Amino acid sequence: MSGGDQHYYFGGGDHVTMHGGSGNVGIDKRITPAQEVPQAVQEALHELLTLVQELRAQVPPASADALDDALPALRAESNVQPQERHRALLSVAGIAATVGALGVPTVEAINKILELIGAK
Repeated sequence: MSGGDQHYYFGGGDHVTMHGGSGNVGIDKRITPAQEVPQAVQEALHELLTLVQELRAQVPPASADALDDALPALRAESNVQPQERHRALLSVAGIAATVGALGVPTVEAINKILELIGAK
């Protein structure tokens, strides 16, 4: 709430100050709905999560932590932006590639997902 050069702030939440003007709307709090993930991508992501869990047990702790950081973006039900999921896929692929033959199934699963989402 403001009047002249004074500003009043009540409680928690957003803090907005408007100086003059007309027709001010304030904050637009539109929430973008989650993009529906195609069934084939959902299935491939579920398969990848299983492979990542197996891979996690075979890598050093720092790599396991990085895999853990990527997991939320790899869940089919996660409401993440496509670029965030893409970054997580590439992160996991990089870790999988460093462990040689153990990581091959994970890299192949990631390549399949990248093809399905049109990023490859």
